[in-house]
Amino acid sequence: MNHYETVFILNPVLSETQIKETVAKFEDFIVSRGGKMISKENWGLKKLAYPIQHKKSGFYHLFEFQAPGEIINQYELEFRRDERIMRYLTVRLDKHAIAWAEKRRNRKTAKS
Repeated sequence: MNHYETVFILNPVLSETQIKETVAKFEDFIVSRGGKMISKENWGLKKLAYPIQHKKSGFYHLFEFQAPGEIINQYELEFRRDERIMRYLTVRLDKHAIAWAEKRRNRKTAKS
């Protein structure tokens, strides 16, 4: 199983319920296909660097997970099909990125 990280931006006109529903949908997608969620972060509403679909802001979310490589194409297809998603990026993490992500999580929990 490979280690991945996905950042996706949700449409800013969504309600809190719709946002939670969408996040749960993609989390369930990973877990139901043999993946394991390591961490998920809600970065909240952020201003975009440039307008996307005539929107100037969006709700950012980060997933860090382990999954078999075969499901990533299906996972990204789900992002493309969902109209609530404005942008997404999935990257496979190497050992250095995994160490950095762990340090970031530890720093975040120390602040809380």
